[in-house]
Amino acid sequence: MDRGFLVAGNQLVHVDVHVNEQEPRGGILALLSRLRPHWKTQDIQMKTFTEGITNQLIGCYVGSLQDSGCVLVRLYGKMTELYVNRDREVEMFQVLHSHGCGPEIYCSFQNGICYEFVQGTVLDDELLRQPSIYRLIAAEMGRIHSIQPNCGRPVEPLLWTKMSHFLTLVQSSFKSSAAEQRRAKSPAALQDVPSFETLSAEMQSLRRHLSHLDCPTVLCHNDLLTKNIIYNPNEGMVKFIDYEYADYNYQAFDIGNHFNEFAGVNEVNYSLYPSRELQRDWLTTYLESYKLSSGREATVTEAEVTQLYVQVCKFSLASNFFWGLWAILQSRFSSIDFDFQRYATARLNYYFEKKEEYLAL
Repeated sequence: MDRGFLVAGNQLVHVDVHVNEQEPRGGILALLSRLRPHWKTQDIQMKTFTEGITNQLIGCYVGSLQDSGCVLVRLYGKMTELYVNRDREVEMFQVLHSHGCGPEIYCSFQNGICYEFVQGTVLDDELLRQPSIYRLIAAEMGRIHSIQPNCGRPVEPLLWTKMSHFLTLVQSSFKSSAAEQRRAKSPAALQDVPSFETLSAEMQSLRRHLSHLDCPTVLCHNDLLTKNIIYNPNEGMVKFIDYEYADYNYQAFDIGNHFNEFAGVNEVNYSLYPSRELQRDWLTTYLESYKLSSGREATVTEAEVTQLYVQVCKFSLASNFFWGLWAILQSRFSSIDFDFQRYATARLNYYFEKKEEYLAL
């Protein structure tokens, strides 16, 4: 394939095509005529993956999905540009690919991107708990966290900027929601969700507490749920996909966020949150990999594991708060069939349930 066509310098090629969400085939064929000109239209097959709750994902191939050359087409969800920085996402694709940690991105188009299909199977919640698998995940996260920023100067963690942005959007969504209800004289659509004032005060208190923890800022995935982890049993490795939220952030946020994902997405069940023993084993593997990838001695002490464990517990609160705000927004804007309000309630309830216990550690 002629890569010169795709990337000029570090600039990703943009194809001026809009793909219709309801009938995507025509638009996708227009993209493939540029990306895979040797493919015959009648031979092209498409498979829709339904794992995402933000975007549509469609795999395009000739022969079999497992053949090399398969193209993934991601259609951005409705209004997601409000809270996803698409330029940053492309940059993260390029950084992770250049370090051997992610797929190649081929092009962007009006409402999405095309990139390389990662061979393997999407993890399920059972595999996530198996020591042989979770140690692979811990080691891969350690490798990614060791990638240094190109600018050579300290970078700011994404967390507070992003959360403040979410909160501003939540405030305006509450206002418009209240106005709609007054017109419709209907009960509130977002009952069970704390008021904007409560959410705002919580964020300030979290920020005061967590900013003093001396937690390193590293390159994070920031959204490591099971569906964003591809396991390749033949090669005995895992790869992380989907970089919509990838950016520099607190090390312990990325880990605490991943531990929260053990509870699942469709039916959130916090009894599945990893035990202290599992967390300590995970963190030991992670620290060995992180140190080794950063060019340091890979010996890990109990004290180091304990320090990171405490930070991860505290930052797992920030993760629940972050995705609680996100789900409030999705319940207002998304056209995807998912109960975002129930999800927001589950995440925020667990935040309030664990807050005192974790902040006291």
